[in-house]
Amino acid sequence: MLQERASFADIHQHVSDKRYTIITGARQVGKTSLLRLLYQQLKSEDKQVFFFTFENHEILDSINQNPEHIFKQIPIIPQPLLKGKSEKVIYILIDEVQYAADPTHFLKYLYDIYEENVKIVATGSSAFYIDRKFKDSLAGRKRVFNLYPLSFTEYLSFNKLAELNQELEVMKARPAYQSPNRALIQHQFMKYLQYGGYPEVVLAKGEDEKQILLNELKNAYIQRDIQGSGVGKGNKFYVLLQLLADQVGGVVNRNELANTIQIDFTTVDHYLYVLEKCHHIHLLKPYFRNLRKELTKMPKIFFNDLGLRNALLNRFGAVENRPDKGALLENYYFLAFRQQYALNQIMFWRTADKQEVDFVIEESFNQGKAYEIKWNPGSFKPDKYKKFMATYPDFELTCLGVDDFFKG
Repeated sequence: MLQERASFADIHQHVSDKRYTIITGARQVGKTSLLRLLYQQLKSEDKQVFFFTFENHEILDSINQNPEHIFKQIPIIPQPLLKGKSEKVIYILIDEVQYAADPTHFLKYLYDIYEENVKIVATGSSAFYIDRKFKDSLAGRKRVFNLYPLSFTEYLSFNKLAELNQELEVMKARPAYQSPNRALIQHQFMKYLQYGGYPEVVLAKGEDEKQILLNELKNAYIQRDIQGSGVGKGNKFYVLLQLLADQVGGVVNRNELANTIQIDFTTVDHYLYVLEKCHHIHLLKPYFRNLRKELTKMPKIFFNDLGLRNALLNRFGAVENRPDKGALLENYYFLAFRQQYALNQIMFWRTADKQEVDFVIEESFNQGKAYEIKWNPGSFKPDKYKKFMATYPDFELTCLGVDDFFKG
């Protein structure tokens, strides 16, 4: 049975918008399952809905000749908008739209001819392919939804522990509440830090099976990204990814990476671009006011899935006993903040003399919240952050530890 994602409601709501709905994300993150669930939902609402995958070469060859050929595959011929608005919209769901020879032309043509009479919802395996092939911006004709690996709350639901999410809400509202399920929730949280949120991995039975699946993702799907993006020196690309995995939460110095891997700076920059567009990493930008005193160029690195990150380093030991547990926790909080805020609101602060605050979240202009992440909050010393608090008095600084995961 297909399981609903948290983003499903927003995507379903957007189906009534005449703009096309584009769903992007890493491979195996659940885009096809979500599209099938949407198909079932629209069928239940008595909509005229049809599902295609562009992995079907017969369909692909046909639409590459002419976008109109998509209608050869359905029993209804849509009416061009110039002839008036149809009584019923035709909904066409397309999986893997990036396989089209020119997906921009395909989508733009159908929108401009049929507009409100035909609604397309399409998935693409990564924003990188869509950036490359969608030469036209399709401005005003689309909305893009990024689908990420499962959040921790989704992870609990997929593990048939959805009732624990209610406990998390109570714990968030009442910090003093001593939940009888706290130990179980903490145990599941450690497994989430260990194996991440790829749906197939989450649903796998047993830790051995989870590790096998993650290693397959690491080897097969990243290799496909290397090939699909035209990256040269694939072995160097892979080494770079491992180096990044080992410095989660740290700043990315492109020059150091170039020297370590023995490639030029421009190539490192291109590799980082590909990894971001393929939804494997995110480069967090710094927050600053004083360009001279505050470090403004080097971003911090976070992974979009902790299981994939651990697979790259072959580290699957119990999180509590690992030297990188603090980095895993910081990466988790980035993933949690990303659910609550726009990416451009989440930053970090670091000065040239290496004073740092892990996260700065600008909720409004020059105002917001700041967070320092410590596995053990007892090691947090407020005096160390006097400079930040004096410079940014409108950002309340809080320390979050391993027992505060429900606050993220």
